[in-house]
Amino acid sequence: MSHKIYAMSVASVYPHYVAKAEKKGRTKAEVDEIIRWLTGYDQEELEGKLEKQTDFETFFADAPQLNPSRTLIKGVICGVRVEDIEEPTMREIRYLDKLVDELAKGKSMEKILR
Repeated sequence: MSHKIYAMSVASVYPHYVAKAEKKGRTKAEVDEIIRWLTGYDQEELEGKLEKQTDFETFFADAPQLNPSRTLIKGVICGVRVEDIEEPTMREIRYLDKLVDELAKGKSMEKILR
């Protein structure tokens, strides 16, 4: 699997997450809440990582507390079952993709944040 995505900044993908959510009537605040839940960053830290153009690999490696409940995230994203992804950074990226996808599909925040 290509390591190109790891070098991408979270900030380069973040607007797409927000746009996907807003297109379905959800909010940037909900996207931020999902990211904070997944990573343990507070809002100020999250905004700092976005400002610094932090790459995905560093973003997840530096996360204060990856949520232990993230392993409950199941399903297919980009044609791949998230629970079957062995490479740790790619799995974290796909967890995030899956959570934003669930948000855009109208799932309640209570269910998204397992």
